[in-house]
Amino acid sequence: MPDLSFFPINRSTIQCLIYILKPGLAERYERVKQSLTDDESRCGRKPGSVFLLPVSKTFGIEALEEAVKCGMRTFGENYVQEGCEKIEYFKKMHPELAITWRFIGHLQSNKTRPVAEHFDWVQTVDRLKIAQRLSEQRPADMPPLNVLIEVHISDEESKSGCQPADVPALAQAITLLPNLKLRGIMAIPAPSDNEEGKKAPLKEMHAIFLHLRDELNFDIDTLSMGMSADMAEAVECGSTMVRVGSAIFGPRDYTKKE
Repeated sequence: MPDLSFFPINRSTIQCLIYILKPGLAERYERVKQSLTDDESRCGRKPGSVFLLPVSKTFGIEALEEAVKCGMRTFGENYVQEGCEKIEYFKKMHPELAITWRFIGHLQSNKTRPVAEHFDWVQTVDRLKIAQRLSEQRPADMPPLNVLIEVHISDEESKSGCQPADVPALAQAITLLPNLKLRGIMAIPAPSDNEEGKKAPLKEMHAIFLHLRDELNFDIDTLSMGMSADMAEAVECGSTMVRVGSAIFGPRDYTKKE
């Protein structure tokens, strides 16, 4: 266990640290990387053209310390306080590591400030108010915050996101904000138990991405879609970034999460 005497211990921090690292993280990480390489080859994609984002939400400091030893330098986090605490820990304990932190959870307007002050990317900008607050609250000594527009690609009331028809207007508005850099779009399609059901929303996302980039001439490079259950289909449908958590870190325990 690392020395956390400097760290502000509260209930959320304790919850973050009680995870006991299961063996096999390095092996799981290598299997996922190999699987991604195989998917790229199978689909005729250039090797390394799809970025692998390890999703470390709900996993504690021990897991991230081990992940760093395995070579991971980018992490996706869904919860604001938990993510910020991990960022502060690594700034203090491992200032030599160039770790990139990406916020991939639903972002409420009252929590934009800590995200703007800590993270390098936000993948879930779904409305202009959020984008404006992130730009206004981004510290002047930090580079522009990389953002993706979250698209509501599946007909699920529980999911957030910008409607596909509204994406170009939001993209245009974001490009006018001084402290943000629009990088592309992301989505969390509804789960499906068949291949075509998985591919349909992924194909639609790819079409939106190409429309923005090639027809509307937005300077974007990132199409974030695909997780543990649909990574292969996402690679086939043009994803440039897959977000993988459980296949790398193992099963999550949400019972200890507020």
